[in-house]
Amino acid sequence: MANVDTARNTRQAEKSVTSTTEQAGAAKVPAATGATGEFRPLEWEMRLRDTLEIGGLWTRDAKAPSYEELRPYGPRETSGFPVYKDLEQRLLNAAEHPDPEIAHVMATCSAYAYSEPETVSMIMARMGLEDNQVRMIQASVDAMMIRSTAFLIQSKSGKVGILCYRGAEPLEFVHRLAGTDREPERIAYRACHPSATVHAGFYRNVRATRYEVMNALRHASDRHSVRTSLPNGSPGLDLGRVDGRLEALYITGHGHGGAMAALMGVMIRRERKYREVFGDRLRAVYTFGQPMIGDHRFAEACDRDEFLREHVIRYVYDRDVVPHLPPAASGPFRHFGREYRYEIPHLRNLVAGVLRRPEAHLPGRAGIWRIVEHRSGQLPHLLGVPISAPEFVARVIPVARSLPAVHSIDDHLPHRYISALTPPGVQNEFGD
Repeated sequence: MANVDTARNTRQAEKSVTSTTEQAGAAKVPAATGATGEFRPLEWEMRLRDTLEIGGLWTRDAKAPSYEELRPYGPRETSGFPVYKDLEQRLLNAAEHPDPEIAHVMATCSAYAYSEPETVSMIMARMGLEDNQVRMIQASVDAMMIRSTAFLIQSKSGKVGILCYRGAEPLEFVHRLAGTDREPERIAYRACHPSATVHAGFYRNVRATRYEVMNALRHASDRHSVRTSLPNGSPGLDLGRVDGRLEALYITGHGHGGAMAALMGVMIRRERKYREVFGDRLRAVYTFGQPMIGDHRFAEACDRDEFLREHVIRYVYDRDVVPHLPPAASGPFRHFGREYRYEIPHLRNLVAGVLRRPEAHLPGRAGIWRIVEHRSGQLPHLLGVPISAPEFVARVIPVARSLPAVHSIDDHLPHRYISALTPPGVQNEFGD
């Protein structure tokens, strides 16, 4: 593993970037800048690009910029910044789930997981986790369709951790299911039921990074920073201390990342070696636009577990098509946990727009979140035309969105979930 120190710029704190591949060397490489102060490509950057092209596993770390850096002009804190001033305590002490503020935080984290650790760390600082630290763990094997990226965000005190999985780009995910993954391979998952099976793609993506995730969680449990690791158990390495041990763990993700988050939650609850260590620390799993991950035996076994039944919380935005996948033509799949659906009264909103009523254009007021008794079921099949044609009609004729047969990939976009879950009085995730 090569630990490479690099500089961000004069207004940001030093970041530590760690790349783990077979090709990576073990020596430290100093940062190189030109006369203008711009970065020149370094040897470690070239190795990193090669890793992404040919596959492998690597890690990258970030530390949040300070509030002085985020707000160089004006007061350091205002009524709207950070978004939640007591966020760490909220995450530690939340008595019930779902919690509306925590749901907003998790939706935001899941959406920005499509970026890099520096951006995730910055956004989570703006949300209220000042001086947080982030470790990104990524593995890729293109031939196996593995593209697994996990972010572990550690609060300043070390008492709160958020494990966030990056999803696949929405159109890429649907294209994969419509093409090569119409009949997904199943893998037995006997920790739930002797005959239970789960989607092999989701399972392999979780397993590809799980050992590094668990190592990072182990460090957090031992009051160490998640930004440093202990290679081969070597003694005497200063890992960096934090004030407290990990007490509260949340897992989250959007789309494909939501499926990985839910499966990781199941593994922590159902596999004894993890349950004994993290079972009491796992507070909730929040997912957004999550597809189904297992068959009915798997889902029924999860629902018999009180934690998985009550604390795996799935949000579905209106006509989002992804929660209805994989389609029935791929074989039987079923959801578990609690489902909240954002129901938009399209006909009423259309009338309000025609009458030019102000409520037709208020963000977050177009619909309402409701817990549903009947979870999202499978589409009968997944073909490009049957999905895209009705959605095109719905764009031209908005009232058509009220028809039950219309599903939308546009409703799967992560910013839809952020907008619908932003509490009244909160402007946006930047704290403006």
